[in-house]
Amino acid sequence: MKVTFLGTGTSQGIPVIGCNCKACLSEDPKDNRLRVSVQIEINDKIIIIDVGPDFRQQMLKEGTKRIDAILITHEHSDHVAGIDDIRPYNFMYGMEMPFYTTANVQKVLIQKHPYIFEAKYPGVPRIKLHTISKARKFKIADISVIPVEIFHGKLAILGFRIGDFAYLTDFKTIDDKEAIKLKGTKVLVVSALQHKKHHSHSSLQESVDFVNKIGAPKAYFTHISHKMGSHKETEKLLPKHIRIAHDGLTIKI
Repeated sequence: MKVTFLGTGTSQGIPVIGCNCKACLSEDPKDNRLRVSVQIEINDKIIIIDVGPDFRQQMLKEGTKRIDAILITHEHSDHVAGIDDIRPYNFMYGMEMPFYTTANVQKVLIQKHPYIFEAKYPGVPRIKLHTISKARKFKIADISVIPVEIFHGKLAILGFRIGDFAYLTDFKTIDDKEAIKLKGTKVLVVSALQHKKHHSHSSLQESVDFVNKIGAPKAYFTHISHKMGSHKETEKLLPKHIRIAHDGLTIKI
C-alpha cells in the first residue's frame, strides 16, 4: 500500500489569507498546506479520501490519471467542495464515480449540489452514491474498508481503516467500542490542530496521547493549523514514532 498526503492543512490552508504569522510567512515548503486529503494506492486501485476545494490542484500536482473510489469523512466544505472537479474522470473513463458516504452526508451533498443529483443535464459530474455506516465494513473490489466513527466536536463523522493503515481527520473523541477497530494498526494518521485545546479538534498533546493509547508503532499528524507553528519546530516536540505529515509526503505500508 502506498499513501500520499495530498493536503495536510485545515479549512483555511496555510498560508492563511492576510496572515503574517511565522507559519504563514515560512519559506519552508512543508509549511504550505492544502486542504486535507489522502490518496491510497492498493491492489492496483486508487482511492481518495475527501475532495476539498483544492482537489483539482492536488490531482494535477500528483498527476493522478485514474480514481477508482472516493471516501468521504463528513460534509464540511473543506472535505467536499471539490466535488465538481471529478468530471474529467467521468469523461476519460465513461464511468460514474463511486462515492462512499453516510446517508447524512448524501443528504447534504444533494441539497448543496442539486444540479448534479437532480438536473441531470449534460456535462455535470456523474456520481454513484454508496451508503455506508459505522456498523459494517464494506469492499471496494477486493479491498476491505472498515469505517470508524469518531466525533468532530458533537458531529459524528467517519475515519477509515484499510489493512494496517487507519486515517482519522477532524478528530476530537472516540468511543471505546470504535477505538477497538484501530488495535493492531501499524500506521495511524490522526489530526492535530494546534497546541491549545479546541472544542471540536484534538490538540497536539491530545493526539499524542491517543496514538500512545492505541499503541500504533508509527503515526502521522495531519489537519494542521497555522497556529501550530512551523513544521520543523513542531516535530522537535514529538516522540520519534510520531511525525508531522506534509503535502506530498508518501509512505509505504
